[in-house]
Amino acid sequence: MVVIHYTGMRTAAEALARLTDPAAKVSSHYLIDEDGTVLRLVSEERRAWHAGKSFWKGETDCNAVSIGIELVNPGTEFGYRPFPDAQIEALIAVLDGIRERWTVPDGRIVAHSDVAPARKDDPGELFPWKRLAEAGHGLWVEPPPSPGEPLRIGDTGVGVFALQAGLHRLGYDNAPSGAYDEATRINVVAFQRHWRPSRVDGEADGETRARLVNLLRLAAESA
Repeated sequence: MVVIHYTGMRTAAEALARLTDPAAKVSSHYLIDEDGTVLRLVSEERRAWHAGKSFWKGETDCNAVSIGIELVNPGTEFGYRPFPDAQIEALIAVLDGIRERWTVPDGRIVAHSDVAPARKDDPGELFPWKRLAEAGHGLWVEPPPSPGEPLRIGDTGVGVFALQAGLHRLGYDNAPSGAYDEATRINVVAFQRHWRPSRVDGEADGETRARLVNLLRLAAESA
């Protein structure tokens, strides 16, 4: 898999220093600056320490099976901003190369917030997942808005069960129970941050659920 991050630090120099400091016990395979400069910090065949405690499609040790890519961006703590074109173009080129060397399905190109939704929010709702998918990397759908009341904390029933089952099938650690609990809300927030960035509130409205259904169909077709 490929896990995409933002650095969440004030400068590229600060991020590079931390990612190359053995005492920090954090690393990534690639660091991409806002001007498109690409640094390879860890060989792709070696483990890097970027995902932390994580889960995707049943995998609980994502560091062991993933390539981590850090994008220089101050993040929400220091002034979150859009990712420049040069940076995204460089990312696409890096992904082109990775997928020539490794088998990485589109459904396994994910955000740090996807694999660790309770801890992380990067690369955040400003990351252009649609543009990445148009370049051939990752999943994206734009179904028409679907009517229906949002599902939210405290709701129970078949609709909640189906939502949870869909999230779990896509990759999240969200075994279905039929009760919309805090863990489900956190996973919905992560899903929205990736695939419904215009609404990141943890309530599964009709369009959120429609996007999930269409993503599952797309993932099955691309598997």
